[in-house]
Amino acid sequence: MASSDPASIKADYDVPDHKERILDRVEFTRDEERRLLRKFDFYVLPPLTFMYLCNALDRGNVANAKTDGWDKDTNLTGNQYYILVMIFYSSTRPHRNRFGTPIALLVKRYSAARVLPMLMIGFVEIFAIRFFLGIFESAMLPGVFFYLSTFYKRNELASRVGLFYAASSISGAFSGLIAFGVFHISNSKYYSWQFLFWIEGSATIVFAAFALYWLPRSPQTWRLLSEKEKEIATARILMDSSVTINEKLDVRDAFRPLRDPIYWLWALINLSFGVPLASVNSFLPQIVSSLGYSAVRTNLLTVAPNVVGTVALLLLTFSSDYYRERSIHICIALATGLVGFVVLGCIDPLTNRNVAYFACFLLTMGAFAPSVLVGAWYSNNTPNESRRAVVAAVMVGIANSAGLISTNVFRAQDAPKYVPAAFGGLCLVLVLFTGFWMRLENRRRNKAQGVDITAADIDTEVLEQGPQSPAFRYMY
Repeated sequence: MASSDPASIKADYDVPDHKERILDRVEFTRDEERRLLRKFDFYVLPPLTFMYLCNALDRGNVANAKTDGWDKDTNLTGNQYYILVMIFYSSTRPHRNRFGTPIALLVKRYSAARVLPMLMIGFVEIFAIRFFLGIFESAMLPGVFFYLSTFYKRNELASRVGLFYAASSISGAFSGLIAFGVFHISNSKYYSWQFLFWIEGSATIVFAAFALYWLPRSPQTWRLLSEKEKEIATARILMDSSVTINEKLDVRDAFRPLRDPIYWLWALINLSFGVPLASVNSFLPQIVSSLGYSAVRTNLLTVAPNVVGTVALLLLTFSSDYYRERSIHICIALATGLVGFVVLGCIDPLTNRNVAYFACFLLTMGAFAPSVLVGAWYSNNTPNESRRAVVAAVMVGIANSAGLISTNVFRAQDAPKYVPAAFGGLCLVLVLFTGFWMRLENRRRNKAQGVDITAADIDTEVLEQGPQSPAFRYMY
């Protein structure tokens, strides 16, 4: 008869006798845990969120500047603007793990609290500059995925990364509003778009200095936590996130997950959702501009779709954490974005302006959430810290490399018929297959072992072997 008693299940899958279990000696109440969680939410998340807002503004402001004639003022012709965007993505691609993965290992070795602010400063220093911007940006998102996974449990990660990532999705709205105001500046000496770059770049440098001082290296070394709170923080992570805390970096072992076929499925998923995501991030102002609006009105009209997309992102990530489910939530977002791209590709935007603008809302509602949910998905299923840092870097690098595909779909001669919908459809099929396989695999393991458990029933402290551990259950 299958057993579902948590105490007996944990006894069956205990750690070896020679290894002391921190969970055996740390006791805490739910109220104490909530107070600790509030500290993380109030003192760690907001600085990270503003950091990523600065990141996203610096990365995407060329799209707003282009609506004010920046490309013409800098003598870009033909497809040179699209090549410029492509160069940014070429420096983030995972080929030979050139930038993102080595920097992610530095994040593991020296703490994201020190490495990420330094990457911020690198953001703000036309083709060569965009290349280096991509280098510094490449490790930002995977670094934050790893960093937050050392503070939050698996069923808390997606919503917190969702709040963080909301800064990127809402940056389109902020950038549109800033551009709307800045482009009203009349100055005979400088172009309006120059003020846009100056304002957003200065904010990045100032806040990077603050973040370098403020962010804690880890919960265990944070000066704002009491000794009891540090113990609670450690116990929480061993309960539902990691095998061990602050483990020594083993570079060879860190790449071990890439031998598992499931990670190659996640790689294909990242590549396929990356195309619609990069298309929306880099070209939404151009999509709206193709509807026949002026530069000023175009930037104003990008605000509402970005706000709605951010709300959809937060709803899906919080729901995903609440139900401890990833794949179905990802499919909901992918299907929404797919409809938007199909609508946009099947109509004449100039004669069906309102329908085309509505499709922009569907694009943002479907584009933002998969990045967070897929990242939480593979992070939740990688309990070893070093492996999780490398996996996040490789996967985000693959998603970023999809921008190379996006920039070759959004060519000047093709506007406004942008149709990267096929990649969204491919991703939908891959996610459905992977989620279904994980459910079957969990059921098979339960039947073979005579138990009835889920990923939530097993402390991650006992999962040193990862998916090869008998106790391992996929969080799908």
